[in-house]
Amino acid sequence: PCLVGKGAAVLARGTHAAAEHVQAAKQLFDALGFTAEVPETSLDGVTALSGSGPAYVFLILEALIEGGVRVGLPRDLSRQLVLHTVAGAVEMMTETGQHPAVLKEMVTSPGGTTACALEHLEAAGLRGILVQAVVKAWERAQELSGAKE
Repeated sequence: PCLVGKGAAVLARGTHAAAEHVQAAKQLFDALGFTAEVPETSLDGVTALSGSGPAYVFLILEALIEGGVRVGLPRDLSRQLVLHTVAGAVEMMTETGQHPAVLKEMVTSPGGTTACALEHLEAAGLRGILVQAVVKAWERAQELSGAKE
């Protein structure tokens, strides 16, 4: 994401950093996309969510593309549909400021195809699997940083 100016970066103020140092660092990181200041204790969590996050998303994108192919769509069309669907969903969330649960309900017709698919995803544990993936990455980040010994 940083390669296309859509990344997310954080910085933790050092004990000797003045406000102008933080502002200068923030200006540099803003070129990569979004920047936030966080306490140092949040760095492993940021690594688990945002640092590893693109790989989680790419895995989901791979699966969606493969799903399209499995139901008979040409791979190129499946890829384009997935890219535009995900970009549109992200844009909806960005522009509306709505919680994803609200947007999910907006695009789900009771008893329809989306509701059927969501029921399957929830029953299969997708939500918990994704949450646990972030937790596992956080635990590994703590091990690597020496915070968890």
